[in-house]
Amino acid sequence: MGRLHLPAVDELTTEQRKVYDEVVSGPRGRLVGPLRAVIHSPELATRWSRLGEFLRYSTLLPPKLNELAIIVAGRHWNSQLEFYIHAEAAKVAGLDAASIEAIRQGQAPVFVADEEREVYEYARLLVQTGTVPDDVHAAIVGRWGARGAVELTGVIGYYTMVSMTLNAHGIPLPDGAAPPLPRLQDGPTRLPASLRVAEDISRD
Repeated sequence: MGRLHLPAVDELTTEQRKVYDEVVSGPRGRLVGPLRAVIHSPELATRWSRLGEFLRYSTLLPPKLNELAIIVAGRHWNSQLEFYIHAEAAKVAGLDAASIEAIRQGQAPVFVADEEREVYEYARLLVQTGTVPDDVHAAIVGRWGARGAVELTGVIGYYTMVSMTLNAHGIPLPDGAAPPLPRLQDGPTRLPASLRVAEDISRD
């Protein structure tokens, strides 16, 4: 049960309707998730939507890695709706289903590529500690450059805000959908470090 009234289209004010029309005409195609609540502040919703659209669809990182960072944030903050939406998006983008399931269960994933492990570690450490060690930062810069590191950090920060918004206002899952995340603990979930990439393990 949501904590805020989530207005239907025919309830929107003129300013809210402008936001709605912009969102549904963009790559999202519909008003979903936190924007259902944030539309109560049309100016915030407009800026929020444009930032989120860039960070989800237009960063330097491939969609698979973007979605990996998003589900790490969603799992850390126990955000059921964020994980529900983005676990499926991650799978469609090509992230291994076993890695998604490990993150869902709060376990150490085994990745098939170093670039996946690097993004996971960057996202995991940033949400858990508020920073990343030099070597973890250097790995992202070395592979994706300064722009990639800045955009990845933006993705993680934005989807932390999304998770908090969904949680605070109780934005519901779609009708009939089961919550995907088991409650592992009260408060944020501290994901473990990833295991080495699968190719390394196979050589042991």
